[in-house]
Amino acid sequence: MVARSVLFVCTHNAGRSQMAAGFLAQLSGGAIEVSSAGTAPADALNPAVVAAMLEEGVDLRDEEPKAIGIEQLREADLVISLGADLRALTGGRSYADWDLPESAGLRLDAVRPIRDAIKARVAALLIELNAPAAA
Repeated sequence: MVARSVLFVCTHNAGRSQMAAGFLAQLSGGAIEVSSAGTAPADALNPAVVAAMLEEGVDLRDEEPKAIGIEQLREADLVISLGADLRALTGGRSYADWDLPESAGLRLDAVRPIRDAIKARVAALLIELNAPAAA
């Protein structure tokens, strides 16, 4: 599969989709255009998510939850849902669904396993996309 742009979508865009986008941006070394959005964006990122990602060298402190737009879906080569119901939306050339636990309201020790699972899926995605991983 070849994808130049990947859009991660979850409900609040305050945890899972932000972590996935952060890891893909980091691990692809910028070779893939990455974005994230939510179907019902929160007011701010979960602070435990920000802390967990800082432990991995990914800084999400300046990120804010964003609402999904139809144009985003149409422009993305691959749309990956992380718990968001996208059945009513159109666009995107390819869809995938990653079934991962919700991170909203969780503390750092509970976010770490979700973060690690997302990192593993992103690493596998890079292989699937035939994209080189950044050193």
